[in-house]
Amino acid sequence: MTSAIRQYLVITGNYWAFTLTDGALRMLVVLHFHQLGYSPLEIALLFIFYEFFGVVTNLVGGYLGARMGLNRTMNLGLFLQIVALGMLAVPAAMLTVPWVMAAQALSGIAKDLNKMSAKSGIKLLVPNEQQGRLYKWVAILTGSKNTLKGVGFFLGGVLLMTLEFKGAVIAMAVALGLVWLASLFLLRQELGKSKAKPKFTDMFSQSRAINVLSAARLFLFGARDVWFVVALPVYLHTVFGWDFWKVGGFLAIWVVGYGFVQTVAPRLTGHREGKQAVVLWAVSLALVPAAIAVGLAAGGSPHFVVVGGLLLFGVLFAINSSLHSYLIVSYARGDGVSLDVGFYYMSNAAGRLLGTVLSGWIYQVYGLEACLWISTLLVATASLLSVMLPERHPAPA
Repeated sequence: MTSAIRQYLVITGNYWAFTLTDGALRMLVVLHFHQLGYSPLEIALLFIFYEFFGVVTNLVGGYLGARMGLNRTMNLGLFLQIVALGMLAVPAAMLTVPWVMAAQALSGIAKDLNKMSAKSGIKLLVPNEQQGRLYKWVAILTGSKNTLKGVGFFLGGVLLMTLEFKGAVIAMAVALGLVWLASLFLLRQELGKSKAKPKFTDMFSQSRAINVLSAARLFLFGARDVWFVVALPVYLHTVFGWDFWKVGGFLAIWVVGYGFVQTVAPRLTGHREGKQAVVLWAVSLALVPAAIAVGLAAGGSPHFVVVGGLLLFGVLFAINSSLHSYLIVSYARGDGVSLDVGFYYMSNAAGRLLGTVLSGWIYQVYGLEACLWISTLLVATASLLSVMLPERHPAPA
C-alpha cells in the first residue's frame, strides 16, 4: 500500500466519522426541538450560526490550511466537534436558543474545517496528469461521506428514541474522541502546507473559473436546502403523520442513495465532466422541483408526488454535486490548494445558509409548494452561471 493511499484512507476515515456525528446531530436538533414545540422558522434559526460560521471558516480555513498544514486543520475540526457535542450534553434547562446556536456555530466551524481539509488533501495525493483518477477519488470521498451522513440521520432518530437527547450527544462525543486521538498519530505532518507563505488577501480567489463555479455552487446548494433542511422533515411529520423514527429513516435512505449515486457519477456521466455536462445536468435538475410543485397543485397523491420526486431529485442532485466537487479540485492551484477549495466551499456554506433560512420562513408562511418553486429558480440560476465556465481545464500547476 503506497503512502498516498494510506493517507487517503486516514483522511476518508476521519471524514466518515465526523460525518456520522454531523448528520446525527442535525436530525437530533430538528426532531428534538420540533418535539418541544418550536416552529419551523425557529428551528431554522438554530442553524443560522452553523451555516454562517461555515462561510467564515471555509474562507479563513483555507488560509490556515496553507500556512499550518491540512493535518492540523482536520484534527482541529474533529476536536471542535467534540466540544460542540459536549455543550449540548448540559441539563435541559440550559438548552436555551442562544446556547444551542452557539453550539451549532462551533459545529459549523468544525464541519467545514474537516471538509475543506479532506477535499484539499485529495488534490495533493493524485498527480496532475491523472484527472480521471482524481475524479474517481473525489467522487468516492464525496459519495461515501453523504452515504454516511444519511446513516447519521437514521442514527440521530434512533438515538433520540433510545438514549434521549443528552445520552445521544454524550455517546457521539466519546466515539469521536477516540477517532481524534487516532488521527493525531496517523495523519501525515505538513500535508498541504504551502511552500510560499500566503498573504491574507490570497483567501479571495483570482481565478475566473473558480469564481464562476463558486457562484453556481451557492445557488445549487441553496436549491437543495430550501426544502430539504426544515420544510421536508416537518412536512413528513405533520402532513404524512410519520413518527421521528420514520422521518429519520426515510431521510437516511435518501441520503445513502444520494451518496451512492455520487460515487458512481463518473460512470453515469461517461467521464464527461466539463462545462457542457455541468450545464446539462443542472437544467435537468431544475425540472424536478417544478414538477413536484405542479403535481401537488394538481391534487396528486402527496405520498407519490413528494416521495417519487424526492428520489429523482436525489439522483440528479448527486450527479451535479459530484461534477462540481471534481471541478473545484481540478481547477485549484497545486501549491496552496486549500485557499481555492476553501473559497469555493465558502460559497457552498453561503448557499446552505440561504437555503436553511428560506426553508423555515417560506414553509411556515407559504408551504412546501413555494419552497419547491424557489428551489427551481435557484437551480435555474446555477445552470445559467455554469454557462460562463471555461471550455477547458486550466493547465496543471
